Amino acid sequence: MAQHNAFYAQSGGVTAVINASACGIIQTCRRESDRIGKVYAGHNGIIGALTEDLIDVTQESDEAIAALRHTPGGAFGSCRYKLKDIETHRTQYERLIEVFKAHDIRYFFYNGGGDSADTCLKVSQLSEKLGYPLTAIHVPKTVDNDLPITDNSPGFGSVAKYIATSTREAGLDIASMCATSTKVFVLEVMGRHAGWIAASGALAGNGVSEPPHLVIFPEVPFVRAAVMARVDEAVKQYGYCVIVVSEGARYEDGTFLADAGNTDAFGHRQLGGVAPTLAGMVKQDLGYKYHWAVADYLQRAARHLASKTDVEQAYAVGRKAVELALDGKNAMMPAIKRVSDAPYEWRVEAAPLAEVANREKFMPRDFIREDGFGITPACRRYLAPLIQGEDYPPFENGLPTVAKLKLARVERKLPEFKL
Repeated sequence: MAQHNAFYAQSGGVTAVINASACGIIQTCRRESDRIGKVYAGHNGIIGALTEDLIDVTQESDEAIAALRHTPGGAFGSCRYKLKDIETHRTQYERLIEVFKAHDIRYFFYNGGGDSADTCLKVSQLSEKLGYPLTAIHVPKTVDNDLPITDNSPGFGSVAKYIATSTREAGLDIASMCATSTKVFVLEVMGRHAGWIAASGALAGNGVSEPPHLVIFPEVPFVRAAVMARVDEAVKQYGYCVIVVSEGARYEDGTFLADAGNTDAFGHRQLGGVAPTLAGMVKQDLGYKYHWAVADYLQRAARHLASKTDVEQAYAVGRKAVELALDGKNAMMPAIKRVSDAPYEWRVEAAPLAEVANREKFMPRDFIREDGFGITPACRRYLAPLIQGEDYPPFENGLPTVAKLKLARVERKLPEFKL
């Protein structure tokens, strides 16, 4: 069988384990060196392909590639850049094919969320129309856990572990000081449309008396009076109240609590901080002293507290992506299939990209408590296995070590391309 090259790119917001998927892809490609020649990575994601800014991963040592498994961030650079529809921006897609053709790239691995799945599918479709033999595989990644078909998305389990841990630790802090100090603590977590991360905060406690006393989901319309009544009840019953709120919390009419009035590169509304907004309501309506925090990048960068399950699954989907490509499975995504909850068992199967692109998976209503402020036992059964196990990175001088890459550039063969 002829030997051809592979291209890998990272897309969108990174996770604590996206590089574990990169590790799985690259190590598997190296084991299949009779069929896959060089592995190139796009510098800053798909932009690297458009501008022909390629990294020669072949020059990286085996040790450096292995270290990707415990390195957070996006080792090759990611980007928030969504390719538009083929009809009006055909030149961008044709440019990708030109770059792939110039460097004999026949395998395209795109590591990202829903928007990347859409791009991967479109590239696959255009390459077929243009008669260029390209096998395109989408590698799932998103902390939001909102990709369809796959049981969960690599990146989510580690965020869930971090948020559950932080909620428990902060709860103990507030409980110890509430008699004379802070009564209400608000933790804002990621999740624009789906409340999976907020739900994971509920793993910190068991029963309504333990923090978090409220979880506020995007899927449940925000009613100020009801939320304030529950906060007041918790403070009076337990002396304090801990709230985990999703950044996407919204009113009945769909308006975000913290709409900043702008949009990002993907056209999503930019949110301006729901934690201070909610804390301000607590102060205004109830007069309680409060503190708030925004988990922000810390939740998705916390590789030191990554879920072992998440690391193993991130690596596994990377490995499976290469296996699918070599089997000729085009326009597919390796998806995690849950076999059982206890003991937790899973496997990786192929899912058609046409059933993944432009679709979101929301929290099922039976995962949210009837009062809308917590999770059900069914949700706990779903979430609990995803945060299991520890996979600590190696430490040196008290700090975690990370991969040190050469990031050697590949010589350009084509004219410059303007984005």
